[in-house]
Amino acid sequence: MRKAGNVIIWALVSLCVIALITLPVNLQTQLIASITVVTLMALIKVLKGEGTWRLVALAFGTSIVLRYVYWRTTNTLPPVNQLENFIPGLLLYLAEMYSVMMLALSLFIVATPLPPRQSRAAKLERFPHVDVFVPSYNEEAGLLANTLAAAKAMDYPADKLHVWLLDDGGTLQKRNSGKLIEAQAAAARHAELKQLCIDLDVNYLTRDRNEHAKAGNLNNGMQHSSGELIAVFDADHAPARDFLLETVGYFDDDPKLFLVQTPHFFINPDPLERNLRTFEKMPSENEMFYGIIQRGLDKWNAAFFCGSAAVLSRRALQSTNGFSGISITEDCETALALHGAGWNSIYLDKPLIAGLQPATFASFIGQRSRWAQGMMQILRFRFPLLKRGLSLPQRLCYMSSSLFWLFPFPRTIFLFAPLFYLFFDLEIFTASGGEFLAYTLAYMIVNLMMQNYLYGSFRWPWISELYEYVQTVHLLPAVVSVMLNPRKPTFKVTAKDESIAVSRLSEISRPFFVIFAVQIVAVAITIFKIYAEPYKADVTLVVGGWNIINLILAGCALGVVSERGERASSRRVRVNRRCEFGVGEEWYMASIEDVSVHGARLHIFSKHFDQVQVGALGQIRFRPYSGADLETLPLVVRNIEPTGDITNIGCQYQPKSALDHRLIADLIFANSDQWMQFQISRRRNPGLVRGTIWFLGLSLYQTSRGLVYFFRSMRPEREEHRQQQAAKVNAG
Repeated sequence: MRKAGNVIIWALVSLCVIALITLPVNLQTQLIASITVVTLMALIKVLKGEGTWRLVALAFGTSIVLRYVYWRTTNTLPPVNQLENFIPGLLLYLAEMYSVMMLALSLFIVATPLPPRQSRAAKLERFPHVDVFVPSYNEEAGLLANTLAAAKAMDYPADKLHVWLLDDGGTLQKRNSGKLIEAQAAAARHAELKQLCIDLDVNYLTRDRNEHAKAGNLNNGMQHSSGELIAVFDADHAPARDFLLETVGYFDDDPKLFLVQTPHFFINPDPLERNLRTFEKMPSENEMFYGIIQRGLDKWNAAFFCGSAAVLSRRALQSTNGFSGISITEDCETALALHGAGWNSIYLDKPLIAGLQPATFASFIGQRSRWAQGMMQILRFRFPLLKRGLSLPQRLCYMSSSLFWLFPFPRTIFLFAPLFYLFFDLEIFTASGGEFLAYTLAYMIVNLMMQNYLYGSFRWPWISELYEYVQTVHLLPAVVSVMLNPRKPTFKVTAKDESIAVSRLSEISRPFFVIFAVQIVAVAITIFKIYAEPYKADVTLVVGGWNIINLILAGCALGVVSERGERASSRRVRVNRRCEFGVGEEWYMASIEDVSVHGARLHIFSKHFDQVQVGALGQIRFRPYSGADLETLPLVVRNIEPTGDITNIGCQYQPKSALDHRLIADLIFANSDQWMQFQISRRRNPGLVRGTIWFLGLSLYQTSRGLVYFFRSMRPEREEHRQQQAAKVNAG
């Protein structure tokens, strides 16, 4: 009886919603209703309504969205007999419906995400054997040494912790390559990394052939190990000391658990953050996924494996023949197979690793192309909506994650749609200026408000649109290619630990300047049309305003592809640890103020420090988290800045042994709390109005900066001289 009553209530509510959406009203009434809903949503946000009030606000927004969809479907499509209008008009309509569908899936997933889980470190009672896999292909030894040292130093019984370097760059296939230089490089790498693993007391493992990319490498590791659990870290993802203490306990709670995934935290900015200088003040792009979306997926038992910073059950992996390798995104594909087999997952929202992300725009696009192509392969070969064994919520969650990567198609259509009218006078959207104001503008504002409700301090206004735009230009052909030939894409390792010595335009920046120039021409045509065709001024103003929005995004993108010159690939992280600094026979009391993967900055408490010169070899002595005794790390002085009673010294590490790498890892990666504190310091919600004003100012500045870089690049001789001078300064 109770179930029948719920069905009746659901049916009645659905009928009421349908009646409200399809209710015929005049334009004035629709405008008043839209203003009322926007005002109520804003009021709830200002009053910081949470819980039920948050859902009420989202429900108000959903009513406007559905009302817009009904009006858009029944009143705005061009006549079918006008194919020159109907075809682009239909494409625009489908792009909008895609956006509405993705909004609906987002509401389902993250309207009420799970709260962050409490720490389990103090409650761990059993210590199962754990194999730690660090797969590698072409990363340099210094980067691997820090990651392996950090993994080896995790707070866990030594006899239960087994660290493995899975080297796919020194395989027998590569060492026996017919290309002599490639074979010699592989042999040298094999010998160097094998010795490194001996020095660090970790296991070195390679294989005969490079088959099935990263998935094949991980499966080879499984064949040579026997631990109950498997932790996976990318070559540049170094774990904090408490990583295993925080994660392995969940497997005792649930015998059907296959995964504990933790977020990926990066100590260097991505190209957008670096070139726009937003890294220290605005949440990173990945924080929306790891801070909100994964928690929403976790609510529906759909949090998936992200390739690193995770612990997996060997028993679960063996039940599905190991890591899946049909697609080039083996992580999500593996999780999909295990969820379909009835296994469970958990997402732990605490940064327990620190890694590196691509520094150049070209590498960033290469990484995202692989992700997009891999998710399209999963959509093609695994099609989550019909995957046997998944619950309905899991199907929707996986469909959302894979369909997201179709965004280059609607984003391209939104970019060119206003140009159809301005350049070719095509009417692909049948509506007056007043109707646009009452329906479309209300829908756009509500959409932005709903995003702000869902993601708040994790994603600022217009930043998602900017990220999608800068990726669309190059991801569109990548996605099309995998649709035409889904087995063509191959796994490519993303370049890490890069640095850009001098400022320059990205090598793949040209399309952005072409698009920007076309949109400038469209602005001129808009002005001309308003004066030449005053009877269509309302529509022209609307379309011109749309083009202006695209122009603002395109202008900001010019700053994204204008690479700022920097010597270091990673940002410094504040640590504040006491130490002693020694040069020759002299030792000084000091504190380590901040560190990076390459060096540290010290404060020396001494007035008599004028004898130390730049380039001097020195050392610091400090107590690592892993022990009670003081340890010594060699370094070289790079710069000296006296400030009153304190002298600031910039130093570069000079590791000479495996112990030195353990100390570097201890300085940078041991303390996971510093990552959380840094993230929290950036998480604030500027609101829709202030956020929009901030973005407009950012776009104006980045447009001018991008144009300056462009005109400099047009004078190659002068620019080459300027870059040479900058390189000399950086080298000094």
